[in-house]
Amino acid sequence: MTITIMDYFNQLLSNPALLVTTILTLGVIFVNGWTDAPNSIATCVATRSLSPKRAIALAAAFDFLGILVMTSVNSTVAQTIYRMVDFKGNPQHSLVALCAAMVAIVTWAVAAWRIGIPTSEGHAMIAGITGAAIALQGGFEGINPEEWIKVIYGLVLSVSMGLGLGFVISRITEHLFRYTERRKSTAFFQKAQIAASAGMAFMHGAQDGQKFMGVFMLGAFLASGDYGTAEFRIPLWLMIMCSAVMTSGTMIGGYRIIKTIGMRMVKLETYQGFSADAAAASSLLLSSLLGFPVSTTHAKSTAIIGVGISRKISSVNWELVADLVLTWVFTFPGCGLLGYVMAQLFIRLFG
Repeated sequence: MTITIMDYFNQLLSNPALLVTTILTLGVIFVNGWTDAPNSIATCVATRSLSPKRAIALAAAFDFLGILVMTSVNSTVAQTIYRMVDFKGNPQHSLVALCAAMVAIVTWAVAAWRIGIPTSEGHAMIAGITGAAIALQGGFEGINPEEWIKVIYGLVLSVSMGLGLGFVISRITEHLFRYTERRKSTAFFQKAQIAASAGMAFMHGAQDGQKFMGVFMLGAFLASGDYGTAEFRIPLWLMIMCSAVMTSGTMIGGYRIIKTIGMRMVKLETYQGFSADAAAASSLLLSSLLGFPVSTTHAKSTAIIGVGISRKISSVNWELVADLVLTWVFTFPGCGLLGYVMAQLFIRLFG
């Protein structure tokens, strides 16, 4: 099952709650492109393989392609997001609760960006809609455990693969190029890192784009009374719209996040930047194929840490890592609670 652009437009005209939810969801996608996409090209800028302007253009282009291509091939991440929470019940209350979740997510993401901490909008979105579903159903019946567990699987997989592959790829690269003249190896890895960063940006679009399209489909089916559809097909017009909005956010840039991830956490050489991007992109690809909604921020950050450890444990800025981990730990309960409170408030005011 799917929905045409005209059907969706007609729903917007007749349902103010869906209209507000759509605007807020587009806002979250825009903020994601603004704050989360810079993770994909942070190392490329830090090693001076590309200038910030060219790196941001690269990220924008491959974010766009990632959403279009990966969603056409495999949309299991979007299906997981759609099925992991229960918004059944009064259609008006359900849409108002979803709208409240979007407000919570935007609030959380902007607050994190203001202090320069690369929080995960993907996990914030999962937490926000989970909190709203719990408020709507009056308890944990708002969660589908069989689907929600995939978030935990994805978290474990992305963190372990990021650290492990970052360490292993860096060590293998050092071994293979140990007798190569430094000037030649640096020139080679500058080009290789551009390719790896493009792959990382592609997978960012593939992962995060699908999460938000899952929310769009949730809102559309709630408004039409078709919520509970077992399977759906994401329409091309929705892929293009989400791609364009995320790309616009990316083009604005995110130098604060680039500085935090690529420059302050670990000082990287070009081969290490390549290793981190290759490790993170591989982790995201496997997670996407398995249908696990994961954080691109977690995958990239842990890959950089793995690369740093491969050289010397003390080369990692562990004070900054501790700040990042605390932010990640508090995202689920913090944004979840915010989504719960906002949903309770919105239902009372507008339900």
